[in-house]
Amino acid sequence: MKVFALEIVTPSKLAFNAEVVSITVPGTVGEFQVLFNHAPIVSNLEVGKIKIQTQNGETLHFAISGGVIEVLKNKVVVLAQSLERSDEIDTDRARQAVERAKQRLEQKNQIDVARAEAALTRGLNRLKVSSLR
Repeated sequence: MKVFALEIVTPSKLAFNAEVVSITVPGTVGEFQVLFNHAPIVSNLEVGKIKIQTQNGETLHFAISGGVIEVLKNKVVVLAQSLERSDEIDTDRARQAVERAKQRLEQKNQIDVARAEAALTRGLNRLKVSSLR
C-alpha cells in the first residue's frame, strides 16, 4: 500500500504524526478522502469526523471542531481547532455540554444563539464519534 505523511496540529500540540494510507475529512461541501498522490488542495474543514486508515490496517476516528487541510506532494497537514480521538472522548462531559446548549437555546433571551448552536453541534459530534471506538 502506498502511504503519505500526515500531521494533525491543534493550537496546543502536534496531535498526530504518521505515515497513513488514507484520511477522510469533513469539508465545507461534504466529506472527502485523501489518498497517495492526491492533487494539491487547501480546504476549510467543518465540525465532524476524521477517519484515518493507518499502514498497519488500523482505522482511527477523531472528532474535529473545524480547521483547515493542506495536501501537497504526498504530505497532508491538518490544522484543527480541536481534536479528540474517539476512545478518549469523555461522553459524560459531552452529554452535559449538549444539555447545557439545549437549555440555552430554549431560553432564547439574552443568549448568543450562534454560540449555543455551535456548542450543541460540537457536543453531538463528540457523542457520535465516541461510538466509533
